[in-house]
Amino acid sequence: MTRQAAVALALPAGFCPGDILAFHRRDTQELAERVTGDSLCKGLLWDGIPACLNVRFADRMASADIVLDAEPACDIEPRFTTMVRRMLGLEQTVEAFEARFRDDPAIGSLISAQKGLRVPVTTTPFEALSWAVTGQQISVAAAVSLRRRLIAAAGIRHTSGMLCYPDAARLALFAEDDLRAAGFSTAKARTLLALARRVAGGELPLDGWAETASVEKIRSSLLAVRGVGPWTVDYVLLRGFGWLDGSLHGDVAVRRGIQALLGTEGRVGEAEAKEWLARYAPWRALVAAHLWAGKAVAY
Repeated sequence: MTRQAAVALALPAGFCPGDILAFHRRDTQELAERVTGDSLCKGLLWDGIPACLNVRFADRMASADIVLDAEPACDIEPRFTTMVRRMLGLEQTVEAFEARFRDDPAIGSLISAQKGLRVPVTTTPFEALSWAVTGQQISVAAAVSLRRRLIAAAGIRHTSGMLCYPDAARLALFAEDDLRAAGFSTAKARTLLALARRVAGGELPLDGWAETASVEKIRSSLLAVRGVGPWTVDYVLLRGFGWLDGSLHGDVAVRRGIQALLGTEGRVGEAEAKEWLARYAPWRALVAAHLWAGKAVAY
């Protein structure tokens, strides 16, 4: 028996579907995501059940549906709508940001060129967390390759044929050697397993935190896990929760973007980047997203 839910959402003026689709187009092999024209098909686990999400953009509307391979334990419609709205960045205060900084001498032209930019958010906070750990200190291309191998190693397939990104419960069943065989370093493998087991065991209730916890609660709880640093936390807050004020000054691409805007020859250090970003609170992470987009980095 399968279960399906659907929702249609009106999109605000200036909404750019391409910004959302580009994030899900990172892996050209399309194991768990497939972008075609103005639509996205994505495999995921919904409370442990293989599911396929479809999102289509047309006429300033987003139409989304999800098909589960089994009957869930509870009603999925309200949660599904919340998930889709968060994924599309519909709660993000981009209009206020653009109104405040459209004439800013440093980033005004960037905002003008990328008007309406919203940050795509992952289907679950754990997907963002595991992706952030995967991408620590390596290139986006290398991180995508590792992510692909992780999905293949989990081997969870929806009846549509799409592979599903593993959730914390599934990843918690991995042994360290399984992750090492998929190409993860020992340090990353141990961090991923520690996080997955704490999420699966309820010590890090990421999904619940998406609705109730303060940013500082999330930050302090994640930083307590070995292998999780400030950059990882700020990235997860952005990509997993849609929080727009993390200071991603530790991100190399962000610092390079700042260097290009400032027109300086020397590299911009973390302290300088942190000070520069501070003027854009409470949208520092949104500025980082603009810098990524300006460099065509789908991180």
